[in-house]
Amino acid sequence: MKHRFTKAVASAAIAAALVFAAPAMAQAYTPTGPDTVTVTVTGNGPVTVPGFQPGVQVTFTLVGEGVGPGNLAAVKFAVTSTSLTKTADSSGVATATVQGLPAGSYTLSATGARVSTDAGGTLPSTGGNSDSLLGIWVGGGALVLAGATVAVAATVRRNRQETKA
Repeated sequence: MKHRFTKAVASAAIAAALVFAAPAMAQAYTPTGPDTVTVTVTGNGPVTVPGFQPGVQVTFTLVGEGVGPGNLAAVKFAVTSTSLTKTADSSGVATATVQGLPAGSYTLSATGARVSTDAGGTLPSTGGNSDSLLGIWVGGGALVLAGATVAVAATVRRNRQETKA
């Protein structure tokens, strides 16, 4: 009988820890790597992708059916890819030339350090704030108060029964 109350308190403590710890871990800031720009290529020729930092290494990855190092395909093949690294020019434009592809649609991704468009330099506002958490705090407080009331009432009732006996 004595252990039920301690088990209930321990369970409530663990539940409270999970309620408040899990969202904090889920909202942890994770820095992102270099930006990737994806374009659809439908024919051969140069593909320019602007917006990179001048002089940065940009990796182009071409994905599609029959893509290989020479980009030559005569029949239908499984979807494959090939990569190539280029350097962005002084204006931040990186160019890759696609050649020898049969008619079709291909995906070209350019990955490298992009010019920042964030003038403020601050992290974006994500997750909850104090206004959105008000309902949780009020509801949690009401549950704690109700639990304490039940615990006190049970203790008083038990003490009264022991004094009558």
